Amino acid sequence: MAKLKLTYFDFDGGRGEPARLALHIGKIPFEDQRISPKDWPQFRDRTPFQALPTLEVDGKVVAQSNSINRYVGKLAGLYPKDDWQALLCDEIMDAAEDMGTRIANTIDLPADDKKTAREQLAAGGITRYLEQLQARLMAAGGEYFVEQRLTVADLKIFMLVRWLRSGALDHIPKEIVERVAPQMAKHFDRVATHPDVAQYYERRKAA
Repeated sequence: MAKLKLTYFDFDGGRGEPARLALHIGKIPFEDQRISPKDWPQFRDRTPFQALPTLEVDGKVVAQSNSINRYVGKLAGLYPKDDWQALLCDEIMDAAEDMGTRIANTIDLPADDKKTAREQLAAGGITRYLEQLQARLMAAGGEYFVEQRLTVADLKIFMLVRWLRSGALDHIPKEIVERVAPQMAKHFDRVATHPDVAQYYERRKAA
């Protein structure tokens, strides 16, 4: 077994969290290195693309969240072996990344511009993505996105939906998932109550 170190910011969310969850679910030993935001400026230039997460595999560092998700998903048995199903899994993860990036691009805008941009996203891009993701979910059977079982695609969507529902995004209604794509809200609850996911967060609370 390769020696793994996953590096991401010190909070339970974001781009690095699906890989943490996948490794936990698969019972894959790894070092969970968590970086404080205040330490990020001095850490940034040590990463391949000046971004997190990174994954160190036997001393070799790689980046890009979905690439990491695929790798650890394979280790944990949470990524399809069938090429078509793998493509469907990748599509979902990349769509989630696209939506997350669109939202993230509004974070540093001036207040008025942020309000306008996020209201436009809520009415347009986010709504479209949620509708299409829900359609993909229902086409796959309604419970999980691929192979009717938990995969890294579900973990990626789980984190995105949690962010949307958190109320932390000003001018994006936190009920948008329930209103636009109610089956996506049910999917979130399904993943949250998965025994291994629930155990992970119980352990985090106790830590």
